[in-house]
Amino acid sequence: MSQTIRLAGVVRESIVDGPGIRFVVFVQGCPHHCPGCHNPESHAFDGGYDCELEKILAAIDQNPLLSGVTLSGGEPFCQAKALLPLAKAVKERGLHLISYSGWTFEELLESKDPAVRPLLDLCDILVDGRYVEALRDLTLRFRGSSNQRLLDVPASLACGSAVWAQLAD
Repeated sequence: MSQTIRLAGVVRESIVDGPGIRFVVFVQGCPHHCPGCHNPESHAFDGGYDCELEKILAAIDQNPLLSGVTLSGGEPFCQAKALLPLAKAVKERGLHLISYSGWTFEELLESKDPAVRPLLDLCDILVDGRYVEALRDLTLRFRGSSNQRLLDVPASLACGSAVWAQLAD
């Protein structure tokens, strides 16, 4: 039986969901329901569609110009177990991996879900924190509100606290 991921959709080429040209996987299902969310259609856990891992990887492999893959949503860490094989395959291809999450880095570290930490371990960057409409800021790179952080995951894990990512312009 093939591995499936519950999706809201994908974007094959994006320059707004992380540095470079990115393949974006929008998962279906989110418990946060942030007011003003730009993907409210991804909130329902019974919405979207099931997609085989192989189909997603084949689409990624079709584009040699990709810098990386971004996991968005919905809430990717609600599907950590399903996304783990995808994340491993992305890293095996030498691609950069970003994940968005409504949970903070600290909350993810405290998760009781045994697949959350291995998925986090594979991420290069985490954009964390719930979207707060009152803190909306269109000047921020790759974030919607000023409370959200753009974190260097390997550095954060190494020191045990959040470390901001330093991205080249």
